[in-house]
Amino acid sequence: MFNSSELGEELQALKSEVSRLLYTSGDGLFDAAKGRADALADQIKAALSELGETLSGEEDHVEKLIAERPIATLASAFALGVVIGFMMRRH
Repeated sequence: MFNSSELGEELQALKSEVSRLLYTSGDGLFDAAKGRADALADQIKAALSELGETLSGEEDHVEKLIAERPIATLASAFALGVVIGFMMRRH
């Protein structure tokens, strides 16, 4: 169950990582953080772009459903509003 060698290896890895961070200059640390933030921003932009494309494709389908059943859509929206109203009133 408990493996002291694995724990020792993890502690050694943590020690070396902390040492590296402490001896890294502030500029180097800033540049590394900026690079990671830029990479993350690019991933988020790509995901949002893909989501936008998917939603624009589904928009036509939703418009068609609403146009075919306007009374059912209105009743559903009213019921949803009532449910949300009751939920908001409780809190």
